[in-house]
Amino acid sequence: MALIFVITLLSEVTGSTVIVGLVFSVACLAAVFLVQPRDLLSLVVTPPLIFFVATFISAVLGAFGAPSIVQALGLGLVTKLSAAAPWLFGGAALVLAAAWFRGLPANVSELRADLRASRPAAASKRKQPGDDQAFAPEPEGYFEPRVYGSPREQND
Repeated sequence: MALIFVITLLSEVTGSTVIVGLVFSVACLAAVFLVQPRDLLSLVVTPPLIFFVATFISAVLGAFGAPSIVQALGLGLVTKLSAAAPWLFGGAALVLAAAWFRGLPANVSELRADLRASRPAAASKRKQPGDDQAFAPEPEGYFEPRVYGSPREQND
């Protein structure tokens, strides 16, 4: 991934998006096969993020010396991202396809199971008098007046 970062910054000098795209695609494919299978889920998100950060830094470096840095930065970032979009989407699709065969569905299932296990009990399940579960407070915004203690005796 560091290779993607360096090549994207060097693309400012060469001006070639083909070199950046090829290196990005090869680095993405290499990363999928070099990472542990349990880390595939985070790897799927990382290459596009690194590509964007490197492109942003490259655009910032290219904007220095311009009369309007903000305008040059915006134009440079849009131009570079649109020129590299086919390589970015192709590399991301390559990562997804290779990670799928290495075990990405198992990682997604494990994440879903962990999230399901850490989710609090549904509000529709009310505590019954004989349950040994912990006290579950009423949902926020729900108000039901309660009378504590014994009822008063009426003196007639």
